[in-house]
Amino acid sequence: MHSIEQYRAQFLAHMEQKVKIKEPVNLYKPISYILNLGGKRLRPVLTLMTTDIFGGDYKKALDAALAVEVFHNFSLVHDDIMDEAPLRRGKQTLHKKWDLNTGILSGDAMLIYSYQLLESYPAMTFKKLLQVFSQTALEVCEGQQYDVDFENREDVTIPEYLIMIQNKTAVLVAAAMKMGAIIAEKPDDLQDLIYDFGKNLGIAFQLQDDYLDAFGDPESFGKQVGGDIIENKKTYLYLKALEMGTPKQAQELEHLYSIKPKDAKDKISTVKELFAETGAVSRTIEEIKSYTDRAFTTLETLNLEPGKKDQLRQFGTALMNRQV
Repeated sequence: MHSIEQYRAQFLAHMEQKVKIKEPVNLYKPISYILNLGGKRLRPVLTLMTTDIFGGDYKKALDAALAVEVFHNFSLVHDDIMDEAPLRRGKQTLHKKWDLNTGILSGDAMLIYSYQLLESYPAMTFKKLLQVFSQTALEVCEGQQYDVDFENREDVTIPEYLIMIQNKTAVLVAAAMKMGAIIAEKPDDLQDLIYDFGKNLGIAFQLQDDYLDAFGDPESFGKQVGGDIIENKKTYLYLKALEMGTPKQAQELEHLYSIKPKDAKDKISTVKELFAETGAVSRTIEEIKSYTDRAFTTLETLNLEPGKKDQLRQFGTALMNRQV
């Protein structure tokens, strides 16, 4: 068993060895840039940790962990393009630092490279990893499309929103863990249980991300606070505020989400007040806890030593407190 920092250090050393700037420089330098922007490397750490917890050699999971991280960052590059986001982890987004075409092409190359990384595994393991990875990649695209569709719909429901964040965010967390179980050669039932654990933890993480987008510290959050409000994204906070607010509050919120002022300070401030006044903030916090508890309930059903369960529980708790 190793600490999160040890897994992270091993992963970063592996990434440094595998991700090189080569010709054409204008394709590979942006890839190196986005992969080295920082971040907590949660998904690859989970792949390594899961392999280790299930009795496998976690070093054999390094290529799969890197595949997950490269794919995740590919999705962020294209997500930032679609959102016209200026910042990622407190730094310029790739398409802002270079240009739109570079963002598209380097993103495409990252997607292809993420698949190439899985080719290092034996045939049967490769097939199982590829099935999970490909299904997950498709679901992430579905989640992104739902996210785009919701921008132009006024009738988005909370169940629809939860499906969107499950696909866009949670399934990759779940897949990262399942891939670790596959490399450790665990049976399908254990693979499915650890997938469910990761999925519920991923939903909780995304709900918390939505909350922090409005109410987080920009220094520690690493993104533009209020970005979702500026972009009129119908997050859980927004949908809950519509559901719980008075007709007047709902009308005001819908109006604010129909405009995009050049200076969004007042809009962000007013929307945050409405989120708090309607009770949407407290309900969002409750929902984050609910999905975290579901993950921990699944954890209890896993046939693992108590110490290994504790490690996963501690990781989940630290993740919700943004300490990992």
